[in-house]
Amino acid sequence: MTKETALPERVANFNESAKISFSKKISQSSRMAAEWGYSTKNGPSTWPECFPAAKGERQSPIDINPIETKTITPTKKLTWKYIPENTENVCNTGQGWKVTVNGKGSELSGGPLKDKYVLEQFHCHWGASDDYGSEHTIEGKTFAGELHLVHWNTKYSSLEEASKHPDGICVLGVLLKPGKTHREFNKIVAQLHNIQYKDQSKKIGIPVDPTNFLPETTTYWTYQGSLTTPPCLECVVWILFKNPVEVSQEQLQACRTLRNYCYEGTCPCDEFEGFVKENFRPTLPLGRRELHECTH
Repeated sequence: MTKETALPERVANFNESAKISFSKKISQSSRMAAEWGYSTKNGPSTWPECFPAAKGERQSPIDINPIETKTITPTKKLTWKYIPENTENVCNTGQGWKVTVNGKGSELSGGPLKDKYVLEQFHCHWGASDDYGSEHTIEGKTFAGELHLVHWNTKYSSLEEASKHPDGICVLGVLLKPGKTHREFNKIVAQLHNIQYKDQSKKIGIPVDPTNFLPETTTYWTYQGSLTTPPCLECVVWILFKNPVEVSQEQLQACRTLRNYCYEGTCPCDEFEGFVKENFRPTLPLGRRELHECTH
């Protein structure tokens, strides 16, 4: 073989090798994107590898520091309306439970919002014990959990379209602390034994009123941020209520019984032994963003 014929062959082999290597990287990246979670292998520290938005400067959650807040009184009071009968299914996403809602007839407006929003779903975050589990913290203080009511701006055609814009999504955040049994929360907890494994879903069958998840005193903090789960898009107007709501220790423990793998799947060899023992993202810097405290 001459040098003239050997060189193109080496180049071809190199190019083919590069293609295979690139394909493997794409495949690995896609697999990681599909299997994101909260263990050391696929947890929040790894998300920026597959989700570029997670590297942004307007990420959530944050630590609420009263020194950094500016108290304001919005022109219009924050108001909401929900249709309890429109609550549909509760499912195990593999990262926790999520309740889907038919948003027709619901409405969130006022406060920091310029438009009307409708409810899409609500879900919860928690920790391995009652000492921590909330995503947002207050002066470094953690809570046992955090409930998120996810709404989208009706000036856009869909949730997907809304998520492309800074004002597309509004999330009401409710901090949870151990205490007495929460009646409305129990309607969800009562179904968790039916969705123990990832991708399992169950029709709730009874009305669930999201209004009953909100604290009686509605002082709240608001800021511009992101989804706290991949793809971590910076499309969220956050409204975090200042006063926590009580749920029982038994209700919190029931959340931790969910599995993060499918019924016919293989239990992952991670520190959680296949259970969703914790599913929160650590806080990120506020940066140059404004944090407002609203009194009504």
